[in-house]
Amino acid sequence: MTRDGYDTTHPLTLPSYRRDDVDAHPPLLSPGYKSTVIRAPHQPLVYLPQRLTEVTGPLLGEGRLGEFDHDLTRQHDGEPQGQRIIVHGRVLDGDGRAVPHTLVEIWQANAAGRYRHILDNWPAPLDPHFTGVGRTLTDERGRYEFITVQPGAYPWRNHDNAWRPAHIHFSLFGRAFTQRLVTQMYFPGDPLFFQDPVLNSVRDEQARQRLIARYDHATTRPEWALAYEFDIVLRGRDETPFEDEDDDE
Repeated sequence: MTRDGYDTTHPLTLPSYRRDDVDAHPPLLSPGYKSTVIRAPHQPLVYLPQRLTEVTGPLLGEGRLGEFDHDLTRQHDGEPQGQRIIVHGRVLDGDGRAVPHTLVEIWQANAAGRYRHILDNWPAPLDPHFTGVGRTLTDERGRYEFITVQPGAYPWRNHDNAWRPAHIHFSLFGRAFTQRLVTQMYFPGDPLFFQDPVLNSVRDEQARQRLIARYDHATTRPEWALAYEFDIVLRGRDETPFEDEDDDE
């Protein structure tokens, strides 16, 4: 039998992915976001049971973390260009309880709005001191923190004169790759929100606002870095909208 996505007859079975709150999560087919026209499934989803193979590895613990994985400004010999920022928050469940020891990964464009990726070749400079990827584990209280630089906006060919607002991609893992959720964090007051179909595919206004970080002056470090707070809620009324993990822009 099942309860809330769990097979209660098998202690190692993990919850299956479901889109219970259709107002919070963007639909898989959002025509304004043209990539979904190609990527979205044309048939009803089929949920596959997760068995021992999926839940016994790979391990995603502390042994997989490097010294500067959480600090994207110290991963190279020199410092990257751009505004240094601290991005921090908590990972919570639907009842507001901390989710400890969860692997949180981020990836982002550099300060000029360019990814270090072979397919990103628009005329913005690459930064030799910035790769744009990081990872960390939440602590006992579900807290995480990254040090990075403010990403820039970048053009994409989704529609006429299309620019993506500055954003950071987040990926959260449970205990195996089958427990993965992907979302994006935006910055307050960005003038490009109005024409971004990725953000606006979240139809519920309150849910959409949960993708926008809060400027946190109390956590800024004088003469060193600004700070933004971004909590991620996995389920429930205040759930953070998550996207199809195949979407990578």
